[in-house]
Amino acid sequence: MRKSRLINCFLSLVIIGSLVSCATPKGITKQEQRSHVLKMKNETLAKLYAEKPETKSMVKKAAGYGVFSNIGTYIFLLAGGSGYGVVVDNSTEQKTYMKMRSVGVGVGMGIKDFRAVFIFKNKEVLNEFVEKGWGFGGQADAAAKSGDKGGAASGETYIETGIIIYELTEAGVALQATIAGTKFWKAKDLN
Repeated sequence: MRKSRLINCFLSLVIIGSLVSCATPKGITKQEQRSHVLKMKNETLAKLYAEKPETKSMVKKAAGYGVFSNIGTYIFLLAGGSGYGVVVDNSTEQKTYMKMRSVGVGVGMGIKDFRAVFIFKNKEVLNEFVEKGWGFGGQADAAAKSGDKGGAASGETYIETGIIIYELTEAGVALQATIAGTKFWKAKDLN
């Protein structure tokens, strides 16, 4: 009995690892990958502005913003995810391409493809995020969506006083409550 549990745990970790490692920008060259990230950013912002029109002025007035694409996998008690994105400094229009990874434990099953928009209210928080990376944990949401069918319970989150995060579910099926650590860092190969 114990041996089969260990095998199942190992197989779950292998599946999570293989699915999580798939979340990279499309393209062969650096320019193709950057273009893919910028296209994802523009599409995500357009969707956010359509759903919450007030966010357009929030993003414009902010010190900067970041847009990330993430694929999370939830298998029984294990959770993992990875993704990529870009942070834009509104005062200089400088773009910093970034990567992200999360791991955690919790109850859940499924795959969730989502986008996150970070709005940085001040320059200090923006610079700290870009230069030092950032990590946080704790997530609880429900999503059952595929294409236009289904629904999701997610939305905006306030982290500290200097960041607002909006989450948009693209497609996927997940029901989870996880405590996950998420780390963001510069993508050396794209900057």
